[in-house]
Amino acid sequence: MRIISLITAIAVVAILYVLVFERDVLQDFSEGKKIEELADDLSDGPELNNSTELTTSKVAKGEKVISVIVVDSTAEIIDSAVTLRGETAAARLVEVRSETSGQVINEPLRKGETVVEGQILCRLDPGTREATLADAVASLAEAKARVPETQARLDEAKARLSEAKINFNAANKLSEGGYASETRVASAEAAVRAAEASIASANAGFDTTRSKIQSAEASVAVAKKEIERTSLKAPFSGILETDTAELGTLLQPGALCAKIIQLDPIKLVGFVPETELNRVNKGSIAKANLINGQEITGEVSFISRSADQTTRTFRVEIEADNKDLSISKGQTAEILIASDGTQAHLLPQSALTLNDDGALGVRTVNDKSKVVFYETDIIRDTMNGVWLKGLPKNANVIIVGQEYVTDGVKVQKNFQEAKN
Repeated sequence: MRIISLITAIAVVAILYVLVFERDVLQDFSEGKKIEELADDLSDGPELNNSTELTTSKVAKGEKVISVIVVDSTAEIIDSAVTLRGETAAARLVEVRSETSGQVINEPLRKGETVVEGQILCRLDPGTREATLADAVASLAEAKARVPETQARLDEAKARLSEAKINFNAANKLSEGGYASETRVASAEAAVRAAEASIASANAGFDTTRSKIQSAEASVAVAKKEIERTSLKAPFSGILETDTAELGTLLQPGALCAKIIQLDPIKLVGFVPETELNRVNKGSIAKANLINGQEITGEVSFISRSADQTTRTFRVEIEADNKDLSISKGQTAEILIASDGTQAHLLPQSALTLNDDGALGVRTVNDKSKVVFYETDIIRDTMNGVWLKGLPKNANVIIVGQEYVTDGVKVQKNFQEAKN
């Protein structure tokens, strides 16, 4: 009985030993591994009495590495566009208003019609303006006719002055020789003074005639301008936004005749934040996508140097061709203004993840097969993926399995070709 109990005890100890210390061997045997291979594994191991070292070795030998899928990505230089939200605006928008009073005597033009520069929109009844102009022209002619007469008087006065001076000099010399009386000298001197007064009078008459001519010319100019104001013309080529004033309408100064809008070139207006202002330059190429899917290309024509007091943004204007007039004023647009190129990677959006601090980025695998997290910024979102900056020029980016690893963890890389 004792022998049977002893044998049973030895068997139980052996079974416990196998279950505790040789679990891996037992598992391999259950999976069909040959007994010879198991014996080799046991013979290669350490002594049975060094149980601590044996356990550590087995753990190290049986360490499992997480397998991830990575893509070998190389950075490219792309245009880093400044993105704005804005709208389309007319190149010009003018309200044509009357500068004088009068009744409209022409048939109206209807809104939507195309007009050219100089085309008459509203014609007013001239009334007596033609007669006023004729009177001003007659007054001018009369004033100019008096010029020869005034000139003749001036020439005659100058001749008398010359003669009087000669007589005065002769009388003065004769008086010095005792051949002429002092009365004669005084008479000659008086004649000189009278001739000088005649010249002054002739010059005054000349000034009066010149003033009358200038006044008559001004009257003619006013009369002509008043007649011009009876024809309200388009200041530039464009499209009528309103009907012109109806036939028979009495227009007073300031009354509206019509409103004209010019849509070629079209303007795109957006507001850039002050943090992006230094990236926008006059003449930069800009693209805009309208809400209806239409795409426009133009150039930056204006950058405001005064910020909006409420939003602290700066107005930016872009000019683009609109020859077919397919773009209207006030359409919503997403504007992309080209800036200096930047180095970025095109990666699938699913590669993005968050680290423990909540920062957005991607996880990569370095040369030692360990995980490294890089915080990134999204530059542009496309149909093929997102352009990210903040990564090295070459990087092995994890695109599958990044959620199951952290920084410093060793992984096994399985490469997938990048899709650009």
